[in-house]
Amino acid sequence: MRETSPRVFLLARPSVDLDQMRAYLEDVGGESWLDRRTASEQTVNEGELLVEFGGRACYRSWEPGLNANVRRTRTDQGAYFENLLRSAHGSVLEHANYSFALRDVSRVATHEIVRHRAGAAYSQESLRYVRLTDIGFRIPPVLEPLRNQVVELVERLEEFQLEAAETLKLDDDDVPFSVKKEVTSALRRLAPIGLSTDIIVTMNVRTLRHVIEMRTAPGAEEELRLIFSQVAELMQRETPGLFQDFQRLDDGSWVPEHRKV
Repeated sequence: MRETSPRVFLLARPSVDLDQMRAYLEDVGGESWLDRRTASEQTVNEGELLVEFGGRACYRSWEPGLNANVRRTRTDQGAYFENLLRSAHGSVLEHANYSFALRDVSRVATHEIVRHRAGAAYSQESLRYVRLTDIGFRIPPVLEPLRNQVVELVERLEEFQLEAAETLKLDDDDVPFSVKKEVTSALRRLAPIGLSTDIIVTMNVRTLRHVIEMRTAPGAEEELRLIFSQVAELMQRETPGLFQDFQRLDDGSWVPEHRKV
């Protein structure tokens, strides 16, 4: 048994084809907006750019006058996003997707995470194919008084996995993969649900805002609070404009000013 702790890695973020975006804007008369957004020496935040682009397309609000009903527009991006969040124009947040690798999270946690279906995609390590030879396990704080018993139990389950594989000769050269898969699938039934595994998660910003609030709340499962607190920290650094209204409270929960965006 190896003791683990959940870790979160940000793998992917939106990528914008600025040439195609400019070609569209030249056609509708809004290229000056893109000029302002790309004039800074700082790297363009493409996730935030895509969300703002979607929002402005709804109202043709690139510049005053393009829409006869719009006489003035917000030029500051932070102020634009604050208004977007305050007015609950959340659909445009769905354009920006971010992918994460969740490392050494329990199958208890993944069973709960995959319940979030809208705006999310998952690829999880399959214990039908991946044989358990080294069980990772995180001891929840509430079980610390039973640490020795927990370690002993998990180590015995790990030993059983190794003994069973040896008895059933899974490593013999003539054993077909189909047999290995069948036995591996059977053996996972005798592994703890708290074992550490990996899952790849993709969520759009609207979903992330909801899940972060829900899964870091005081009543949420304690491991999920650890995981999504890391996600919240990553996203507040990655897209400060879209998570500008989130704050971390003393109890560890992440709470937005604007809910149900």
